[in-house]
Amino acid sequence: MAIVHGKEGVVKAGGSVVSDVQGFSLETTGDVVETTALGESVKSFAAGKTSFSGSIEMNFNRADSPQNTLLAGSQIAFILYPEGTTSGDRTYTGSGIVTGMGTNNSLDGMVTKSVTFQGTGALTISTV
Repeated sequence: MAIVHGKEGVVKAGGSVVSDVQGFSLETTGDVVETTALGESVKSFAAGKTSFSGSIEMNFNRADSPQNTLLAGSQIAFILYPEGTTSGDRTYTGSGIVTGMGTNNSLDGMVTKSVTFQGTGALTISTV
């Protein structure tokens, strides 16, 4: 199993690389539905619907067009590259709705921007 350094990660939104990304997260979940019949003493379940959501953390850059499209309520098409963009590297591709956007300014640090999104439709896991 190969381990990967986080510095290789890349995020694209709307087909363009988002600049100054500091990190991102992606979470997938799957619903379960109980199928236990009356009289059974052990519960049983069936797989239900799946969904995904995530977040992107970046240094604020008002000159970056992809960053400027990441506003609450906007629809985004994205590709997350946790390993980088070299042939064979893993990718996560999907569409989502930006559910939150925040900007943080501290006295002794960089101005940062954070975005959360809720996936809509299928998440495709592939390679470059």
